Amino acid sequence: MLRKRELSDCHVLYDLMIDPAVFPFVRHKAYSYDEFLFLTKQTIEAEERGELISRTITDEWGNPIGTINLFDVQAGTGFLGTWIGKPYFGKGYNQLAKDAFFSELFFELDIQTVFMRIRKENIRSLKAAQKLPYNTLANEIRPDVYEYINSNGPIYDLFQIEKDQYHLYNIREHNTQANDENHLKEA
Repeated sequence: MLRKRELSDCHVLYDLMIDPAVFPFVRHKAYSYDEFLFLTKQTIEAEERGELISRTITDEWGNPIGTINLFDVQAGTGFLGTWIGKPYFGKGYNQLAKDAFFSELFFELDIQTVFMRIRKENIRSLKAAQKLPYNTLANEIRPDVYEYINSNGPIYDLFQIEKDQYHLYNIREHNTQANDENHLKEA
């Protein structure tokens, strides 16, 4: 589902990224394949320096379908950036990718808080964020961060995912699944 970024994925990812349904919402835009290759190389190097965390999202067969990133990593926090190619919209990949990425961030890499800034007009991303049961709208509870991301006017809504919230969600899900399995065995 996720793997470290590789230059060999760039052709497929670039073709998916330039789709008009995707391109406006990508944080690091590339206007040519060569620029995308250069940005990917910079991303790989920035991860080696601990500035960000970036993964390629793959489908069931290991084909690249998008990227998921934690930008501006500092003091156990960072900003999430995700995009998936249009042919893969609505097929559950976003949720699977986020679950895998959050598990890595929180339980392997010691990240404590993940922020998501989502453009108020990006209805697709807002709906996806609202579906995450461990996600909190943080416009009012984190006014410092909200003001920082909206220094040029109210463009973004701010969401946050705390490690503790995510961990509790996983525990509840595990308990629910265990209870469901026990009921099936008893039936």
